[in-house]
Amino acid sequence: MSEQDKKKYVETVREFVVEKFLFGDHDEFQDETSFLEEGLIDYTGILELVMFLEETYGIKIEDEELIPQNMDSLRNIAQFLDDKLNASPVAES
Repeated sequence: MSEQDKKKYVETVREFVVEKFLFGDHDEFQDETSFLEEGLIDYTGILELVMFLEETYGIKIEDEELIPQNMDSLRNIAQFLDDKLNASPVAES
């Protein structure tokens, strides 16, 4: 993943999380902060986040992809998005 892509993903998702769940208080978390462990986002919030990612990036997130390694921090989401958006179309078939 290019550093520029990673920063773009992180900032886009950070803006959504801050607006939707933290009510503008963006000092609460870092790129690697766990949403669930820190109580920033609950399971229902994760579903809202998934809908946001699907709409924003034109992807479909499968149930088996809803794991902490993919969705529990800005850093994890950035890596997941990079993998998903750069996946070979043959691999997704």
